[in-house]
Amino acid sequence: MSKVVLRDRGVSVTLLSRGAAMQDWRVDLNGRPEPVILGYADPAAYARNRWFMGAIVGRVANRIGDARYPREGGPQLLQANDGQHLLHGGAGGLWAVDWVLEPDGPQSARFAHRSPDGAMGFPGAVTFTVTVTLRDHAVTWDMQARAEAETPISLAQHNYYALAGGGIAGQHLRLNADRVLDRDPAGIMTGAILPVDGGPLDYRTARALAPATAPADDFLLFTPTRDPALPVAELSAANGLRLRMWSDQPGAQLYTGHGMGLAEGGLPGRPLAPAAGLCIEPSGYPNAPNIPGFPSILCGPDRPYHQRLTVEIAPA
Repeated sequence: MSKVVLRDRGVSVTLLSRGAAMQDWRVDLNGRPEPVILGYADPAAYARNRWFMGAIVGRVANRIGDARYPREGGPQLLQANDGQHLLHGGAGGLWAVDWVLEPDGPQSARFAHRSPDGAMGFPGAVTFTVTVTLRDHAVTWDMQARAEAETPISLAQHNYYALAGGGIAGQHLRLNADRVLDRDPAGIMTGAILPVDGGPLDYRTARALAPATAPADDFLLFTPTRDPALPVAELSAANGLRLRMWSDQPGAQLYTGHGMGLAEGGLPGRPLAPAAGLCIEPSGYPNAPNIPGFPSILCGPDRPYHQRLTVEIAPA
């Protein structure tokens, strides 16, 4: 496993080749380096990484129902790893493999991985590249993929944001999302799209998170008329740190981390516990290969994949 550390203006991020993961992100706050994500202190722990912390997940992020999707000639069978379903690309998905990691300039690094035909049941070999760039307080992930045959691709970056110690309760979230994808009890999208108006997932006006009483593990659709120059999400904590996120994806999974268990080995000041961090995971529509009404996530030799995500964490 290899490691690269990027630094700029009192900010540092630590990247690991395993899962193309961000292990650590520190921001100068009142003269001390404050951790702002959850992570394992020991890089060797990323060989397991049961909660996908900091990793790039895929080939297809989120869930594919019954670990299969229709294809000419019969169903494409995938390798289930979440009961009968496929989650975040499967047990051997991108989050679980060792990428090639190399510096790409003083404040940038490049991950590369070639996924073979048949990996986790997906057809076609795919070459993935992810370039991570630190500029001032902002980190950008530029994710690209070129497939040699038609195959679904939808990546997500899986940081657990932890702007302050003590968990996410009471931190204020604003999310420019006006609809949510309906899901069944297993988290599989049904195809229905519901308004968030006035409900527990309506974060269009900033309000405090309360994962104990209002846990979330849902895919919300960004308002289609949004200004792409404005952030899709903002998160603020009482210590004065503020997160802003920009994405070119149609929506994001919002996960309050309530399903995490207690675990040893977290970063100093950021213990691993339920609701210790918040995930905002932009991607394509989950379970899209099984729902004709959802935008396609199929890629191929003439349809390369691209996603750009920028997250800024700085004192407000």
